[in-house]
Amino acid sequence: MPNIVASLLILTAVCGPASAAPQDLADYLGDPVNYDSAERDDVVARLMLDVAAGKANMQWDEDLGWLPAILAAFDVESSSQVLVFSKTSLQHTLISPRRPRALYFGEQAYLGWIPGAPFMEVTSMDPVQGPTFYSLAQQPGEPVFTRRDNDCLACHASSKTRNWPGNIVRSVHPDPEGFPILRSGTHITTQASPLEQRWGGWYVTGTHGDQRHMGNATVEKVERNVVRGTEERINVDSGANVTDLSKFFDVDSYLTPHSDIVALMVMEHQAEMHNMIARGSYKGRIVEAHRLVMNDLMGEPAEFVSESIQRRFKNAASDIVDQLLFRDELQLTQPIAGTSGFPADLAKGTPRDSKGRSLYDFDLKRRLFAYPCSYLIYSEAFDRLPAPVLDAVWSELWGILHNLEGSREFPQLSGEDRANILEILLETKAGLPASWR
Repeated sequence: MPNIVASLLILTAVCGPASAAPQDLADYLGDPVNYDSAERDDVVARLMLDVAAGKANMQWDEDLGWLPAILAAFDVESSSQVLVFSKTSLQHTLISPRRPRALYFGEQAYLGWIPGAPFMEVTSMDPVQGPTFYSLAQQPGEPVFTRRDNDCLACHASSKTRNWPGNIVRSVHPDPEGFPILRSGTHITTQASPLEQRWGGWYVTGTHGDQRHMGNATVEKVERNVVRGTEERINVDSGANVTDLSKFFDVDSYLTPHSDIVALMVMEHQAEMHNMIARGSYKGRIVEAHRLVMNDLMGEPAEFVSESIQRRFKNAASDIVDQLLFRDELQLTQPIAGTSGFPADLAKGTPRDSKGRSLYDFDLKRRLFAYPCSYLIYSEAFDRLPAPVLDAVWSELWGILHNLEGSREFPQLSGEDRANILEILLETKAGLPASWR
């Protein structure tokens, strides 16, 4: 079994040196973004204010620590549980196929929990500053959160996240101990990723027919020839259509026995949607600051917006729109079904129009959602995008949903899709521009 030194080398290779500085620091450290120094108004900061004021009653659990209390405080469903067994996180030495890391997610936070680990990992989504990284000590008393930017940004503000702070969902080729075999390649997973590149190093429960993925399996070594040596590969058939994980590890040690395929796909969409909104916020503030400086230098009125500045706002908006409308989303060839009841939990209490339709409704036959426009359009972070970026998003959405001449093409959206999305938004989305009314 690889020793601790070897495991540290693996993490360094996967994530980069722990002390490595992210590229383009000036883009988000210091003015105008101030990612490092700005006060947070995320669910962690709000919870700590409530704890200090005696408004939050946080109950310690002798078996699960702070996990149940934090799930409740952050409005995270236990059915969102997904399990990763590759050694690719901060507490990688504790993770293996026999003790996977459980991830739980809601619309404002992602939680990482390992049985017996000294701390939980928390990524909260600040409505202005985007993903913020914490650890939560697993000890009784009062919950103690610690910012972990120096540890986490080596990976979470790297080329894997386009050098901005962001979420990462990754697929690797794991060996039997969970170490990623880097020479075999890795995949950043998004809503566009083919199934055959997803979930290497993850457990997956659910059915998906003849479609195949990399989950529930470790790498086998297959002899090729004397000159070329061996080839690492995953037996994708062995991990297909698994509904019971008890043969892999002790499922009773976890909150649920599931690692739901639908929850995995939703998390992949949501993680990147959060990234796009955060980047739109960072870029919008940077462009606005540049606009004011250039206007001053060029003697233009303070309100002047040049064509080049307009293009930069629109470029930031277009990335958001692409993710909102599921551009290039994987098209399913057969239906998928999860095991945990997650779809029903996600849709509880969600906005619905007069026809009963919701952006949280699932399809699961051809694609993930019935009405392909992200539910994060309802989020506080979306509403608090810089005004020029948000205006550009609304303008482009209007053109695309009406299929206006000159608008960008979204061939996966039928005329019925566009009409449904438009009608749902008109009835359920607060704060629409006056032009939409």
